[in-house]
Amino acid sequence: MENLDRTDRKILELLQQDCRITIKELAEKLHLSNTPVYERVKKLERSGIIKNYVAVLDPEKIDRNMVVFISVSITRHTRDVVDQLSKDVLALPEVMEFYITSGNFDAMLKIMVKDMNAFQYFIQEKLSKFEYITRFNSTFVISSSDKIGYDL
Repeated sequence: MENLDRTDRKILELLQQDCRITIKELAEKLHLSNTPVYERVKKLERSGIIKNYVAVLDPEKIDRNMVVFISVSITRHTRDVVDQLSKDVLALPEVMEFYITSGNFDAMLKIMVKDMNAFQYFIQEKLSKFEYITRFNSTFVISSSDKIGYDL
């Protein structure tokens, strides 16, 4: 982070707002020419600071209005079990995020489904089939506010 100057931070801020902005538009906003801006963006990509460019979808328009956080306990805390859990749950289309956690549960999933019927199907037909999961607890999101990107 300390290697980022003010211009790099501004580039990252602008790309987080709109990743489809052109190099020319970036250069205009930064009051620079195209070539140095292009080189800075490529450097940020090569260094891994910019991991990917994505489109943020409206969950309601793709029938994913219901957000549920599911805390999970597992049978053993070995690397193999944890790695298998991560691989298995991230392969499920409903799972949006996966975290290894401390406390009363070993992991947390963020899932997005259409409705309660889809949630019930997910629990009964998908999540409960993993033999290394011993118990889970679901927390339903009533409302949320999004913050896209990082403050730099």
